[in-house]
Amino acid sequence: MLDVISKDQAVALVSEHCTAAAHTQALPLQESLSRVLAQDIVSDQDVPAFDRTVVDGFAVRAADTFGAGESMPAQLEIVGEILMGEAPDRVLQRGQCMKISTGGMLPQGADAAVMVEHTDSENGLCLVYKPVAPSENITKKADDIARGQTLLTKGTVLSAAHIGILAALGIDTVEVIQPPKVAIISTGDEISTTPKAGQIRDINSSLLAAAAREAGCEAYCFGAVKDDREAITAAVKACLQQADIVLISGGSSAGARDMTVEIIDTLGEVYFHGIAMKPGKPTIFGTVENKAVFGLPGHPLAAYFVFRLIVCAMIEKMLGKPAEQPLFRASLSTNIPSNHGREEYLCVKREADGTIAPVYTKSGIISVLSQADGFVRIERDSEGVAAHTQVEVWKL
Repeated sequence: MLDVISKDQAVALVSEHCTAAAHTQALPLQESLSRVLAQDIVSDQDVPAFDRTVVDGFAVRAADTFGAGESMPAQLEIVGEILMGEAPDRVLQRGQCMKISTGGMLPQGADAAVMVEHTDSENGLCLVYKPVAPSENITKKADDIARGQTLLTKGTVLSAAHIGILAALGIDTVEVIQPPKVAIISTGDEISTTPKAGQIRDINSSLLAAAAREAGCEAYCFGAVKDDREAITAAVKACLQQADIVLISGGSSAGARDMTVEIIDTLGEVYFHGIAMKPGKPTIFGTVENKAVFGLPGHPLAAYFVFRLIVCAMIEKMLGKPAEQPLFRASLSTNIPSNHGREEYLCVKREADGTIAPVYTKSGIISVLSQADGFVRIERDSEGVAAHTQVEVWKL
């Protein structure tokens, strides 16, 4: 029998014994998509750096257009044109205007812009048929970003929108966290790339490598290893040479051939073997050479949930990411019974009416992950969750 601990205790033990901080690196801005920011970004400038128009038309003093209408337009003297990318060479006086294009810099004295559609030009005069208010049709200096403003915080996962902000500040190199390296070993005599009767394909190497990359890591698949103590030990040692985290898939239950826990304990130290969660009960965690080594269940769904709930918590700490939040809350469309004495995680699917329903599956089934819209948590030692209860749905 496994001496199980709670999922929260498991996360705490992993956090306690994996204290190494990730290194940082400077990357060109265009290569930083999806990387984790290593520092706060504080603006050293105003964006835009000057008042600018958002329409094609004329830069004006708004007061000069008050009372203008179709029957009695305001008449303003056209004293020049502001070319794109150039600064105006004069101060606008009362009764004057300057032709301007979208994005152009307003001259001193101007406080608004009139759309060209609301004007006529003749004999050096601009006839304005519709008045404008101060600040109308313009973007003021620092309307977008103000000097001294904190725009992005450490731990932000950089998206295309974030990169656009950095580009607006003229930042071409950004300091990011180096992604932790994760190595994956699949164990089992039954695993084959060309399975015969009684054999299966190696799902977990690809599944866990993809999950690791999704979590912001670099992933390396060692490949499948037979149920041989020396072979598995050699694989773990090889992976420790190049990885920060080693995942050993399979061989974590209490069966006679399952030797993962003994190998980790021989090479380093084991801190727990067994978590009161479903799926994922026979999970192992230890450290070797101050690096995290996990023994994950062989069933793909269980291996995925252990990675998602235990390993990811450590990765998020290493990367300095903020605490994850649920995707949404929704009402259950049906009762979900649960009396396993373990914290249970169930995949769910959103129904047409906005409720969610469990997607039940059998042990070893993997297709449920692609069918679900998220997962829910059922507390340990509960009798389940009743229909119509509002629950949190988490991202798969």
